[in-house]
Amino acid sequence: MKATRFFSAKNVAYLAVLLALVIVLQVFASMIPVGGAQLNFSLIPIVLGAILLGPAGGAFLGFACGVVVLIQVIALPSVPFYAVIWTYSPVVTTLTCLVKTTVAGLAAGIVFRALAKKNSLAAVFTASAVVPVLNTALFILGCLCMSGAISGHMEMNGMNIFVFILVALVTFNFFIELGLNLVIAPAVHRVVLLVEGGFTGAKKRAAQELAPDAGDDGTAQEQERKGSEHDHLH
Repeated sequence: MKATRFFSAKNVAYLAVLLALVIVLQVFASMIPVGGAQLNFSLIPIVLGAILLGPAGGAFLGFACGVVVLIQVIALPSVPFYAVIWTYSPVVTTLTCLVKTTVAGLAAGIVFRALAKKNSLAAVFTASAVVPVLNTALFILGCLCMSGAISGHMEMNGMNIFVFILVALVTFNFFIELGLNLVIAPAVHRVVLLVEGGFTGAKKRAAQELAPDAGDDGTAQEQERKGSEHDHLH
């Protein structure tokens, strides 16, 4: 029954749209430079999936995002950082790419469901923060597991590995990702609720408009039946 409810027509439509957004945003809008940082919009549909579809939806979209990131790492050897981690630590790189956003989406769905019973607005904002926080934390953990390869590359460029991870890779990007999610994800979720409410209201109005007609038809048929019985008795 739970699987049937999850794969309802509405949920499948949401999942398809959000999956397309994950792929498009990760491929085309994940490396928009802003000063020393990069805008990354691909976490937003993961947040929305976690809110609208629950932990399973968030985890699925997070895993899809991880697959796209892994393909980019393999297919873009011209990016020095990608070339280093894939050449010297392919297993850890694969696990880092796939696990970080999957766990982030799963956790966001769990957190949203737990908090939504008490305060839906707080639940939306908390879930919006959980995804970038966990994504960044697990990324740092993955980088530390590949510290040998990364440190060798960074020392050649005169930079300490911890400075590189915390400043070059994390600090600016994290705060930008967090800000984007806290602003855009709740706003889009609000729009979705308004659209859903509009459709629900339209259906109810249509049902109410049809109900009197059905009642009139039923009354007319009942009166016709009684009239026929009366004629038959006479």
